[in-house]
Amino acid sequence: MDRVLTNINMITLDGDTGYQVINDAMIGIEKDRIAFAGHKEHFDCHGHPDVVDCQGALVTPGLIDCHTHLVFAGNRATEFEQRLNGVPYEEIAKAGGGILSTVKATREASEDTLYRLARQRLQGLKNDGVTTVEIKSGYGLTLDDELKMLRVARRIGEMPDINVSTTLLAAHALPPEYSDDPNSYIQFVCDEIIPAAAQENLADAVDVFCEGIGFSTQQCQQVFRAAQKHGLALKGHTEQLSNLGGSAMAARMGALSVDHIEYLDNEGVAALAACGTVATLLPGAFYFLRENQMPPIDQLRQLNVPMAIATDFNPGTSPIASIRTMMNMACTFFRMTPEECLQGVTTNAAQALGMSEFRGQIREGMQADLAIWNLSHPAELSYRIGVPDLKARVVNGDLFIHQHSER
Repeated sequence: MDRVLTNINMITLDGDTGYQVINDAMIGIEKDRIAFAGHKEHFDCHGHPDVVDCQGALVTPGLIDCHTHLVFAGNRATEFEQRLNGVPYEEIAKAGGGILSTVKATREASEDTLYRLARQRLQGLKNDGVTTVEIKSGYGLTLDDELKMLRVARRIGEMPDINVSTTLLAAHALPPEYSDDPNSYIQFVCDEIIPAAAQENLADAVDVFCEGIGFSTQQCQQVFRAAQKHGLALKGHTEQLSNLGGSAMAARMGALSVDHIEYLDNEGVAALAACGTVATLLPGAFYFLRENQMPPIDQLRQLNVPMAIATDFNPGTSPIASIRTMMNMACTFFRMTPEECLQGVTTNAAQALGMSEFRGQIREGMQADLAIWNLSHPAELSYRIGVPDLKARVVNGDLFIHQHSER
């Protein structure tokens, strides 16, 4: 073994039994994989080069944020203030605000600027125990600018202490250049942007915003077909503001996940269950937009649809770089249990990124991505906000120490 973690209380996760605490456990790491995970009586740590005494720490799989928009320039704090002072969103948008203000700022920013800003935002997620993050494009809406965003995301993935999955979201909004011709823009996405992103190996998946203010189910289906042609996975922003049937369509086409889903109906839930598609819940946007329509949590439970939780970090509707805050919100707003929330940011989040075979659990053969906590019970991860409970993260077998409080 290259590294052995001793004196830990280990949380193992699987889809059938949820979390279970193994006290007095040890984890042996060889290169970037877990070679042993179990009770100390089954493993002799003597003779290994790097033995780390974790002093009774709680160890979970590294947390996974499976839906973010970390790469962008500018911010919309003044718009937030305007809305609270009664200025309608339509008036803000007509004055150049809204998503197009982010598009303008992102287009004007260099790759180095976007990289620096994204790294700053990412630090909040790292401090919450995140070891894997998904990053979407979608604020460029031209060939060059979408590829620029994806190159920045890939560059972030070269950092030693984070894993990055990249998603092309060119079908996020209608750019001003195509304001009267959405079909031509969708054709451009399919014929130009997707092939270029695939050829340069910049995207792992393709996402769409299937909504009345975004794109129709038929347009999104066209984008998905182009993505499949180039071997890219599928994801969808669906049923956030209305029920267009986008979730069922995406599931039947083999999408890894559908995200938001506040307006998902019983037929949509059944489609997710039948197709093995993950339902990704984004409580930050629900909170920030002061929504009232709840995702169908009970129906998802009844049909055993895996539920992931993510920050949806973005400048307009969820500027919150804290996965643990999302876990707390999922408990308080959606009445999910702390156990469901931990699965939502580990096993189910890994499935939402197509990574369930090697991330999201602590067991032999899995990637050695771990979070080491100064906590006594896993429910505390959803219970408390803002206290620096993280002692360290292990990312691909390497140990990264974080500041932590004394309990």
